[in-house]
Amino acid sequence: MLEVLVTIVILASGLLGLAALQVALLTAEAESYQRAQAILLVNDMVERITTNRSAAASYVLIEVHGTGGTTPPANCAVLPATQVSSDLCDWGKSLQGAAEKKTSGNVTTQVGGLGGGRGCVELVQAEDATPGVCKPGIYRVTVAWQGSNKTTEPAATCGAGLYGGSGFRRAISTQVSIGLPSCRAN
Repeated sequence: MLEVLVTIVILASGLLGLAALQVALLTAEAESYQRAQAILLVNDMVERITTNRSAAASYVLIEVHGTGGTTPPANCAVLPATQVSSDLCDWGKSLQGAAEKKTSGNVTTQVGGLGGGRGCVELVQAEDATPGVCKPGIYRVTVAWQGSNKTTEPAATCGAGLYGGSGFRRAISTQVSIGLPSCRAN
């Protein structure tokens, strides 16, 4: 009889261990998904900036886009007819999860975005076309979101202080260099 009880205790502790492992795996999978979405959103804005090189400086944001930022209109086409306005509107909607929607009754909820996703475009180096200097414009594109576990705070400042305590903010950044056509070597 004692052997049966010991076997049940060992089996129960093993099953609890498997359940804890499953929870950890689901959390890691969710974090991985969020990171992949952030990378896609950063690359999306980098492509928009490089496509519209002549207006690259107009993409620099004074405020953060996405959750907690300015709510973009339902239809970005109603904005003034500039490519930059349209791009920033579309990016803001993507940060808020506009790509995937869930409808329940008359209520439609955006469910495809990052947890508290925010996007920032910062000027790192202003372009300088002065002969002999020729410095390209360098911009940093960052997407920040809220993670589920505490970790080391990222160096990027986008979304800093907006995620309920230190260590829950995640961020992906990249820099894009916009060269000056007048500075190309002959």
